[in-house]
Amino acid sequence: MDGMAKTSTTTQGLRAAIERSGYYPALVAEAVEAAVGGEPIRSYLVHQETTFDQNEVRRHVTVLVLTDNRFIVSHTDEQAADSTSPTPYATTSTESVKLDRISSVVVSRVVANPESYTPGTLPREVVLTIGWGAVSRIDLEPAACGDANCEADHGYTGSSTADDLSLRVSEAGDGPETVRQALVFAQAISEATADPAR
Repeated sequence: MDGMAKTSTTTQGLRAAIERSGYYPALVAEAVEAAVGGEPIRSYLVHQETTFDQNEVRRHVTVLVLTDNRFIVSHTDEQAADSTSPTPYATTSTESVKLDRISSVVVSRVVANPESYTPGTLPREVVLTIGWGAVSRIDLEPAACGDANCEADHGYTGSSTADDLSLRVSEAGDGPETVRQALVFAQAISEATADPAR
């Protein structure tokens, strides 16, 4: 009974967060609820971002949902009328990832005045990066040896990094509650991907 009550509360909290974002809430909620299906929601994060593109203001909302078995990512973008559409439109996409596919969860915290940091103080900003192998970035550069006069071709050296999702929230831009929710979600997904019994 407690699990069912918590699930209902979490689902209501997600709907309320989507409503608060003020960004096409009916459209966003429908897409997220369809992706979640009947699974209980363990944790969620709703992040609305506004960008300025020349003379246009564009909004984007990302909704992250953690269930017992999956990590669901939903993105919704608005577009101005263009050659493909005479009226403004929005595009919503959802991706469902099995938890055992998540290979990394990186949480970066930015804190002010670290010399006087008190445990439990909210960071100024949080960057959450989650990788599951759908998108990778490869950075290459010419390889060299220690001989400054060497003209041989040593090939290339580089690194490959997972770049599936990176989300930045800040206290100044998003408010302390969004930063707090980002930390709660980051902890929940870190624990879920570390749990061998999932």
